[in-house]
Amino acid sequence: MKFLAMCSSGLGSSFMVHMNIDEVLGELGVSGVEVDHTDIGSAGPESADVFFVAKDLADTAAGLGDVVVLESIIDKEELREAVKAAAVRKGLL
Repeated sequence: MKFLAMCSSGLGSSFMVHMNIDEVLGELGVSGVEVDHTDIGSAGPESADVFFVAKDLADTAAGLGDVVVLESIIDKEELREAVKAAAVRKGLL
């Protein structure tokens, strides 16, 4: 199982979301999920099971599969709810 955070460059904001996803998964007691980050141009449908993007990239990410669109990448409560919902969808909780 892989969760992938994406931004336009694959550096700053996606790395921050990646670290926060790791933290939330730990808080939820979910293990066995690989978390990574990349630029959106490098991602394809096979790159991950769940993709996390900011709302400005929602249209670009639309064809990737299970895409979670974050209204605010700095809102940890929003991310917590999104990660929990993704974990439930994927049978991890």
